[in-house]
This record gives sequence, structure tokens and C-alpha cells, in this order.
Amino acid sequence: MRTVSGGEVAGILVAVFWAILVSFLAVALARLAQTLKATSRLVADVTDQAVPLLAEASQAVRSAQTQIDRVDAIASDVQEVTSNASALSTTVASTFGGPLVKVAAFGYGVRRALGLRKEDAPGKASRRTVIVGRTVPAARRGKRNNREK
Repeated sequence: MRTVSGGEVAGILVAVFWAILVSFLAVALARLAQTLKATSRLVADVTDQAVPLLAEASQAVRSAQTQIDRVDAIASDVQEVTSNASALSTTVASTFGGPLVKVAAFGYGVRRALGLRKEDAPGKASRRTVIVGRTVPAARRGKRNNREK
């Protein structure tokens, strides 16, 4: 029977250790290869889906730009119409404003004169005016009207 020396036992232990280490490394490399394959498939799928999405996004941006151009044209037309309406309003106010104010003042004067004539008529019923929760007799109201004259 042969005896095993200490160097041979150490060599066997080193060989077994190396075999276990190589086995673990082989398993880790196999899993890493699977992960890289899955990542490659994922990147390919994302690329396949991203290209049409980018094309659609580009088309949407072009469409939005077209709509913005249309809105800009409409806004400039509205601004032009607004300035024309302002000019027309100014023209009408300057043309008819003075005579209309004179006619209104004349009408007010005629109504006032007729109103004073009616107040002078006998037998007129006393009127009361309500001012913020209180009643003012017609006589006092008449005094106020006389002060405004």
C-alpha cells in the first residue's frame, strides 16, 4: 500500500479548488451570456418600436407647426380688423359725436322745460322718492332740484 505524501494531498486540493472555481466561472459566464442576449433582444425591440414613434412624433410636430402658422395668420387678420374697427369707431365718434351730443342736450332741455311746466300745474299729487331705505318727501326733493339749476 502506498502512502500519499503531503505534497500530493496539497496538489489534489489545489486541483479540486481550481475545478470548483472554473465551474463557478463557467456558470457565471453562461448567465452573463443569457443576460447579454436578452439585452440585445430588448434593444432591437426598442429600436424597432422607436423608429415608427419618432416618425409619428415628427409628423405631429410638422402638423402642429402648420396649425401654428394658420393661427398666426388668423391672429394677424384679427389684429388688422381690430385696428380697422378702432379707426372706424374714431371716425364715427368724431363725425357724429358732436351733433349727437347737441341733439341730446337739446332733448334734455326740452324735457326739463316740459317737466317744470307740469310741476307748475295745480292739483299735482305729492310724490315720494325712496333713497337707500328712507323716504324723502316731494317738497325736499323739489328743493334739491332747485339747487341743481
